Amino acid sequence: MVLRRRARVRARLIHPPPLPYEEWKDTRDTLHMQLQVIGKVRLALSPLEPQWANVPLYLTGRGLWTSTIPHPSGEVFDIDVDLVDHRVAVRTGSGHVERVPLQPPVAGFYAELMAALERAGVPAEISTLPSEVPDPIPFPDDTVHASYDAAAVTRFWRALLGVEAVLREHRARFRGKAPSVQLWWGSLDLTTTRFSGRPVTPPADADVITRIGGDEEQFCGGFWPGDERTPYAAFFAYMYPKPDGIEVAPRWNEERGEFLLPYDDVRESDDPRRTLLDFLDDAFDRSWTSQPGHVSLSR
Repeated sequence: MVLRRRARVRARLIHPPPLPYEEWKDTRDTLHMQLQVIGKVRLALSPLEPQWANVPLYLTGRGLWTSTIPHPSGEVFDIDVDLVDHRVAVRTGSGHVERVPLQPPVAGFYAELMAALERAGVPAEISTLPSEVPDPIPFPDDTVHASYDAAAVTRFWRALLGVEAVLREHRARFRGKAPSVQLWWGSLDLTTTRFSGRPVTPPADADVITRIGGDEEQFCGGFWPGDERTPYAAFFAYMYPKPDGIEVAPRWNEERGEFLLPYDDVRESDDPRRTLLDFLDDAFDRSWTSQPGHVSLSR
């Protein structure tokens, strides 16, 4: 009886709402920049960890969260992003709370968040140039990203909640190193990663993101809401380094260099949870077990 009840709950966890890229792309880009401002606060003040583990955001029941952040003053604080009421809270260990509305343009949001950190006694200096986007505009000058459809943002967050539940189920099957499901604000994707423990030497000309994040063999699967290059939401999976011959596998996207499954294919399937798990499991089996000496660590 208990097992049957659990199965029904899992099946209900993902009710993927529609996320048509063209209809909310301007809002998506604004939210992306706002989350970069928040993420860069954590990046600036947290000790650097392997594979950038000090960088991502995490889902909550109402939005996103930085986790606790140590401040040079001795204070500890966090930043909570409410994607239902569309406001950000800076909360300190001493009980101070400062709130900022999630409103455009990005320049205004940046100024208000920096002021809120100052008022809370945890001022921060961050890199003001956005990461991992073409033609970045410094946050203090960004009046271009000025669209914010609250309903679309909440819809995106609810999609993330459903996806996270399935990614956590996928992660739970792995008996090796697998960090919590994370939202990477640089690329705006929600991921789960499985590490093999084998070190990797990044290419000599690798950028700083790859040098720190790509020093260990890993399988990554996740979701992102699309961008100008791929204008639709999709699920993805890849092994790093890329296994030889993987390009002939089903659902391999040569342009992106990874397995790709359109979000709408999952959303419109009879069983979205099962469809997504099958995609991740198949990509993992084709990538992981193709490596010399690898056996599947999934259960």
